[in-house]
Amino acid sequence: MMNYTLSAMAITAEEVLREIGPVQEILDSHDGVVTVIDTADGNVMLSLDGGCVGCSSTPMTAMQIYYSLKKLDTVNDVIFVNGELPEYMRTFIDQKMADESSRSEGEII
Repeated sequence: MMNYTLSAMAITAEEVLREIGPVQEILDSHDGVVTVIDTADGNVMLSLDGGCVGCSSTPMTAMQIYYSLKKLDTVNDVIFVNGELPEYMRTFIDQKMADESSRSEGEII
């Protein structure tokens, strides 16, 4: 039963690319490419290629992608194989998301 639940929650490469659509529009204008390498077990493995290689904005792009994908229930982790997301940025986003979550849970409607 557990395997069925995990497979039902899988995310596809197409869904990953659709989710990062707004970022991809910017990348397209700079010849940047997001390559989805794997999505097994909700661990999305990406590479930023093309115009992203050597670009000083790549960590910010990776941060936007990480934030967008980590909001999805089907995503456990986002791994950039080229190391485009420094650990301190990952920690910052994780804390921001935890703060957002605790605020929304504590709101009185």
